[in-house]
Amino acid sequence: MLVGEWMTASPATVDGSTPVMEAMQLLGGVHYRRLPVVEDGSLVGIVTDRDLKEASPKVTTLSIYELNYLLSKLLVRDVVKGPPITVNADDPVEWAALLMAENRVSGLPVLLAGELTGILTITDLLRALVVALGLREGGTRVTVDLPDTPGTLARVAEAGPPSNIVSVATGGVKPSRRRELILRVVGEEADAFVTRLRERGVDVVDIRR
Repeated sequence: MLVGEWMTASPATVDGSTPVMEAMQLLGGVHYRRLPVVEDGSLVGIVTDRDLKEASPKVTTLSIYELNYLLSKLLVRDVVKGPPITVNADDPVEWAALLMAENRVSGLPVLLAGELTGILTITDLLRALVVALGLREGGTRVTVDLPDTPGTLARVAEAGPPSNIVSVATGGVKPSRRRELILRVVGEEADAFVTRLRERGVDVVDIRR
């Protein structure tokens, strides 16, 4: 699963010379929360609706005309944050998710051959997660607890047929050096998958149908 498969392609952008008021109106019109800032064909940063709102004058003694005048003079380049954290269209989505988590951002501009081609958001990552975990395929969700040693996953795979294991995810390694795996199985005799696991000595800790 690559970033380019899940990003929002051809996102709305603004130039650094765009007035903040115009950028705010653009965000409201397209219902986005962030805008990449492009100057001379190159990505220079990204602004969010929060950035724009925080940059707006808040002095209540000013008249509405004075506020509008100040806003008309405030440009996107005055508030843009850069250089932006980016990903490439051919990067794995999990790498993008790690970047978002470590940098506490909810959207990343996506580059292709050095040029802006899309934007990847938390919503896009959630759509990818739903597919990766096979949630729309139904079946049975089974959580198992395995020794974190080579070869133990083979016992789980052997218990699959005649059913089909459509997703495998890890819950990480516990202090006991055991690894939690979350599996989704569909198809013929899926209800008997748990029985087949236990026959092979696999510790089943949770079942959801």
